[in-house]
Parts: sequence; C-alpha cells; structure tokens
Amino acid sequence: MSSEMLPAFIETCDVGRKQDVNDDQEESQKARLGNKFEPVSKRQMKKLMKQKQWEEQRELRKQKRKEKRKRKQLERQCQLESNSDGNDRKRIRRDVVHSALRLIIDCSFDSLMVLKDIKKLHKQIQRCYAENRRALHPVQFYLTSHGGQLKKNMDENDKGWVNWKDIHIKPEHYSDFIKKEDLIYLTSDSPNVLNELDESKAYVIGGLVDHNHHKGLTYKQASDHGIEHAQLPLGNFVKMNSRKVLAINHVFEIILEYLETRDWQEAFFTVLPQRKGAVPTDKARESSSQDKKLARVEGRLTSDSSEEEGSRSEPDSPQGEEKQDEENSSDCAVNSVPH
Repeated sequence: MSSEMLPAFIETCDVGRKQDVNDDQEESQKARLGNKFEPVSKRQMKKLMKQKQWEEQRELRKQKRKEKRKRKQLERQCQLESNSDGNDRKRIRRDVVHSALRLIIDCSFDSLMVLKDIKKLHKQIQRCYAENRRALHPVQFYLTSHGGQLKKNMDENDKGWVNWKDIHIKPEHYSDFIKKEDLIYLTSDSPNVLNELDESKAYVIGGLVDHNHHKGLTYKQASDHGIEHAQLPLGNFVKMNSRKVLAINHVFEIILEYLETRDWQEAFFTVLPQRKGAVPTDKARESSSQDKKLARVEGRLTSDSSEEEGSRSEPDSPQGEEKQDEENSSDCAVNSVPH
C-alpha cells in the first residue's frame, strides 16, 4: 500500500469504528427504554395513583393544618377569657360529688392473656382512671388481683401509676375484702338485666381482653362463686351490628355517664363508638317495619308481573287448547260440587 493511500484507509477505519460505537449505544438505549416501559402490575399502579393523589393534596393538607392551628388558638383564647377571673376551674371542681358506688376491675385473668392483650388491658385501665378523675360523680375505683404480666408492663411503661390518686390498687382478690352479698358481676352472658344502679353495691368488670377466645368465662366464674351477676340494659335501648360485648373502659364510662344523667340511652350513645353501628331500638323497629312493608310491596309487584306473563303466554297449539279446556272443565266440576 502506498503512502498516499494510507491516511485514507485509516480515516475509513475510524469512521467504521465510530459507527459501530454509535450502533452499540443505540441498542443499549433501546434496551433501557424497553426495560423502562415494562407493563406495570395492578399493585404498582395503585401505589403510583396513591402517590399522585398524595402529591396533589399536599396544599390541601397544608391548608387544613393551618385552619386547625387557628381554631385551636381561638379555643385557647376563648378559654383564657372565660377563666380570666381564675374561679371557674375551682367552681367546677367544687361541683364534683363522689359516688359511694364501688367499681372493680378484676385482673385475675392475667395467665389467659398474651402480652399484646395485656398492653391493651393496661391502656383501657388508663382510660378508666382518666375518665374517673374527670367525672362529676367519680366512683370508688378498685383494681384487684394486680400482679403478674400487668404489673410488670405498668412498671416498665407507666411508672407513674404508683402515684395515681382516688384508686385502690390491690394484689388481693376482690372477694377477700368485699362481702359476697354486696357484689354484682357485670357480664353480657348473664340472663339478668340491670335496670338501676345500687350505690351500696360493688360492681365487678372482668379485666379480660381475649377476642372471644374465652366466651362465658366471667359468667361461669360468678356463678361458681355464688356471686350475683347482671348485664347492662343494652338491648332495651340499643340495636347493634356486632355482639353486645363492650370494652372494659366502655362499660366503666357508661356507668359514669349514667350516674351523671340517670338516663341509660343517653349514656350508651354518649360512650359507644360509631364502629359499633348502634341505633336506638325504636328507630331499629321503624326501619325493620319499613323493610317488611317494602318487601311486601316488592312481593306484590313480582306476583303481578308473573300473572301478566302467564296471561301473555296463551296456548297457540291445539294440544295447549285441549289442556286448557280440560283445566276449565275441572274448575267447573270443583265449583259445581254442593257445599
């Protein structure tokens, strides 16, 4: 090869190499694009939609937070203005009248619960204590058979319980220091309905969070020990979607509310959460009667429509006409029989 042709040959080789490199880059880019636009699963699509909604509603959430802060500031300002003389709080506390009624949470079921349920029990007890401290007619609050997992959990997560006021926390069983004739065990399995609260009695609430694993246990225990038992008059005032089993703090709060209002229905609907789907029994009866009427109307409509269909389907064939003549003759025969 001559020296004149050598530069031209080198140049064509370089062009060929560049073209190969460009081709490789295009192929890799196509592969990346192909991977990028792979089909998206339903779950991924939902996540993307949620993320998009979250981003779109960012400003709305920000605005709501601002409004909430302003509302709280106004509430605090109004409260400060109403309490400017400093006597309102003292006056409210002077209105508190302590009830003689004893309300006991029986914590003797410690061994039947796992740690998760023990923690739930602890939270419900905390709620009961807080509500009793705030109540206008606080009860004599007892926590009995206190020990085991519950005490350990309270020591670890709520060390301030040792300073709780207006509560009697005892390791003994309630039957060791309260007369049997004064005790009434509150259980939803009891056939007895509690219509009034006797403030000379001690009412026991089973401290058991079991998710229906031990149905009827508190009722059996009360019966075995010869203790009087009863259930709250829930069925007389409330129609519920779920079972008539309430959380410990709900039973406690209902009793506190009843002591204040002396109205069971008001007490139930003040305390029961919305998820229970509770409605007054009279409204439930009205809705059920309306449903029955609607069902009757629908039944009539369907029967009328079936009769219309039957009248439309007239016999066209000679065999059908013969059958109809036979039926008519049989009807006449039945009607001609002397009564």
